[in-house]
Amino acid sequence: MKTTRTKTIILDTNAVMAVGEQKLDLFLEIEKSCLFPYKLAVLSGTIDELKRIQLEQRGKYKIAAAIALKLLEIKKVQVIPSTDFVDDELVGHSHQGRLVLTQDKELKKHLKKPYLTIRQGKKVLLVE
Repeated sequence: MKTTRTKTIILDTNAVMAVGEQKLDLFLEIEKSCLFPYKLAVLSGTIDELKRIQLEQRGKYKIAAAIALKLLEIKKVQVIPSTDFVDDELVGHSHQGRLVLTQDKELKKHLKKPYLTIRQGKKVLLVE
């Protein structure tokens, strides 16, 4: 019997912001797309970025950041300590075999496949 290792999926800032901005049920969409054991994580730098957006932005961005922070707390998403520039750290985690969920076009160019992205603001897709 083959055992499947649990994969870590690291959520980028713009992915968790999609919950409030695009009314996306991110956690349900991840569940639909990832038919393997996984755990969700976020970098501490992403949490800092969301807090900064909540303080400095207005309107839908401020609300989306607040929703994202609350959901990460409710879902008890693991926080991975980070010290560097968040995108560089995400690339590093990608090259170590972790999956990254992002909508950032520039970041996707540097990630190792597979990674996850949000398509049409409605679904999470595994890019292999």
